[in-house]
Amino acid sequence: MAGTKHRLDESDKMEITSPSSPFMPMFESFRQELDNHHDTRERIIKASRDITALSKKIARHLHSPLPPSITKEIEPRHFAIKDLFTSISPDLHGPNAWRYQRQTSPACQEYLEALSFQHYLETQSLISHKEAQDHLKILLTIEDYVLGLFDLTGELMRFAITNMATSGALPRSGDTGDGRDILVDMRELRMCFESLDIPSAGGEGLLLKRNVEKKMEVMRQSVEKVENAAYGLIIRGRERPKGWMPDLSEKLEATEDY
Repeated sequence: MAGTKHRLDESDKMEITSPSSPFMPMFESFRQELDNHHDTRERIIKASRDITALSKKIARHLHSPLPPSITKEIEPRHFAIKDLFTSISPDLHGPNAWRYQRQTSPACQEYLEALSFQHYLETQSLISHKEAQDHLKILLTIEDYVLGLFDLTGELMRFAITNMATSGALPRSGDTGDGRDILVDMRELRMCFESLDIPSAGGEGLLLKRNVEKKMEVMRQSVEKVENAAYGLIIRGRERPKGWMPDLSEKLEATEDY
């Protein structure tokens, strides 16, 4: 049976299109809030990516001792990173610090890796959470601090392998007089990391546990690479003539994968 068509007159059209519903202003405010949220999120993601890229450049240029030319080159990058953190700081006040924590986390970890590496080369010590927080203009969570230190072991491994290949010795602390070398510090870091008790309750806890497990494996491989290189340098080196240097070319190529 065919339905009867109803022709809309002007009064019907006005009734349909008119925002007379009391819910319309509420949904308009929701739309505005979502638009602001997405704009803020994209702004934070862009700044996070820029911070990550600059942090990688800082880590690549670090050496010990830091020559004036290197220090002069990385200093503007530190300032640029601080400006980027400052630019997104107003978007991360109060609850927003946690709301956008996943967007800022990669940048915080990457910058902490570069910052802690430079701190280690200058002081032969580990940067504290408070010292690291003073360099950032936004919240640095304990989780990001620990995950960033995991990445530090990769930089220490590259530095140790390169130093052994060029000088034939493990890098040692300069003025402490305790004869401590970089391998001792890396082993101590490994012991501390392996003693961590990471709760896995809830979504965030499970995600943190997975990240720690991945970084734990890479950290162990980094320490083992330095151990194997040191064994070849010390034990096998005694059987070689004076001035012999181990062939670490394969190890140097492998460091590029981390």
